[in-house]
Amino acid sequence: MEMLCFLLFSLKMGINSFYNELMDKLQTDKLQKFQQSLLNWYGGNARILPWREDPAPYRVWISEIMLQQTRVDAVKPYFERFLQEVPTIRDLAALPEDRLMKLWEGLGYYSRARNLKKAACIVMEQYHGRLPSDRKSLQTLPGIGPYTSGAIASIAFGAGEPAVDGNVLRVLARLSGNRGDLKDKAVRADLNALAEKLLSRQKPGDFNQALMELGALLCVPNGRPKCGECPVQPFCEACRQDAVDQIPVKTRKAKRKTENRTVFIIRFQHRIALRKRKEHGLLSGLWEFPNRYGHLSPEDIGKVLMEWGICPETITPLPDAKHVFSHLEWHMKGYAVRVKEKRETCSFVWARQEEIHRSYSIPSAFHAYLKALEKV
Repeated sequence: MEMLCFLLFSLKMGINSFYNELMDKLQTDKLQKFQQSLLNWYGGNARILPWREDPAPYRVWISEIMLQQTRVDAVKPYFERFLQEVPTIRDLAALPEDRLMKLWEGLGYYSRARNLKKAACIVMEQYHGRLPSDRKSLQTLPGIGPYTSGAIASIAFGAGEPAVDGNVLRVLARLSGNRGDLKDKAVRADLNALAEKLLSRQKPGDFNQALMELGALLCVPNGRPKCGECPVQPFCEACRQDAVDQIPVKTRKAKRKTENRTVFIIRFQHRIALRKRKEHGLLSGLWEFPNRYGHLSPEDIGKVLMEWGICPETITPLPDAKHVFSHLEWHMKGYAVRVKEKRETCSFVWARQEEIHRSYSIPSAFHAYLKALEKV
């Protein structure tokens, strides 16, 4: 009797083992079809981008930092100009900060540029000028987090690491039908684990870029996704449920704070007044046109100019301007001020117009008034 039970148990275990092997094979086959469908589509539809033409580690790193919260079309000219002037990590480590800020002018999020330089100095000191290839070491460098380290490791070094950015999170949420809030850490952890399972170990760089490209071109965040053109539509749970408009779930962003500013274009002879912002906080360390919080009355404008040691000859209103940061809006009123005389105590830097365009990094928040220099 004991022997019969043992034989039946062994047979059952054999059947279960066969079933499990069969299910594993079916899952593997499905995964391979998913990977191949995505990679084939990417091979025929990937955009031609300068950093893809030569995915060397330094080029991939620079492109990934520039692309953080910035549109591809906006990055392309900056990338090419930056690489032309700063072609190596050694050059970046030695680059003066003022020149770095000028090269970055208009891209925004200037801490990215400062972190690039800090990281380049560390790479020169600790890694003999070569970017490390493993994800753990990459994440010790300033400005490189989980996504950027995965992108560099997989694209530049062929390492089997996922790279999950906002586009990829959206794609994975729709593929899996995940209705959790993308701001929830547990939801993001689940989607990162899914990315790890789906990753092609043979072509990790192409696979990661294919998922990003899918999110940028077809599985878009705004408007109806182009499901009819999607190479992995047969594998998509959100599509099966007709729920692509409901997934992913994202909580509404808090309303941006608004801040009023009065900006002055102050001209003395052939020079324009500039001042450097504080080394911490918003737009830290960049050059700006003198400005004050609030929309000032004519009386207050006179007091501020006197406080700065400025004796105005004429004060002319300029068009209003607005600049939107991620968390804040500046609503600006501008004035062109021609100066009759200025006190020696005036603490501004006075630069010629051509010097401003060549050497001073003016953040895009002031670009409306930078253009006004031609007319005042």
